[in-house]
Amino acid sequence: MKSALILIDIQNDYFPGGAMELGGMTQAAAQARKLLDACRAARRPIFHVQHLALGPGAAFFRPDTAGAEIHESVRPLPGEALVRKHFPNAFRDTGLLEVLQGTGVDEVIIAGAMSHMCIDATTRAAFDFGFTCTVIHDACATRELAFAGRTIHAAQVHGAFMAALGMRYARVVSLKDFLGGLP
Repeated sequence: MKSALILIDIQNDYFPGGAMELGGMTQAAAQARKLLDACRAARRPIFHVQHLALGPGAAFFRPDTAGAEIHESVRPLPGEALVRKHFPNAFRDTGLLEVLQGTGVDEVIIAGAMSHMCIDATTRAAFDFGFTCTVIHDACATRELAFAGRTIHAAQVHGAFMAALGMRYARVVSLKDFLGGLP
C-alpha cells in the first residue's frame, strides 16, 4: 500500500494570537511535526494544504496575510506539494485527487485542523474516492462550538468527530500508535 501525508490548514491564524485561535493547536502542530519528520524519513509523498478565504468578510486566512501562511513548524520543503483550497474539503476545486491518483497513492494519512470541519470533510471525501484513510487524532485540533444554547468544549467536539470518523471512514490513531507501526 502506497501512502501519502496530507497536512491540512496548519496555518498561523489558528495559533495563539491568530485570528481564529484553536484549543490545543500548538500541541497538535508539535505532533504534526513529528509525523511530518517520520513521513519525510520514509520518503512518503507529502501534501501541505493551505486554506485561503476568498469572501470579502473573511475573518481569517485572508490571502496575502501572515495569518494565512503555513506555520513555521510544518512549512513545506522544496519538492513538497502545496495545495491551496477555498472550501473545507481539500479535494473540492483543487488538483489533489488527480495528483494522488497519478502517484499511485491508495492510503492517505491526515492531520491538521479543524477536526470538525476540514479534517472531517477531507477524510470523508478521501474515503468516498476509494482511499484508505488514517487520521492521527493527537495531531489535529479544533475549537469550541455552540449548539442549542450550550457551549460544546473543543475536546468534546474533537472527540465526537474522531469517534464518528473512526466508525467507518478512517482508522483513527494516536501518533505514538501510528509511529509504532511505521515500517
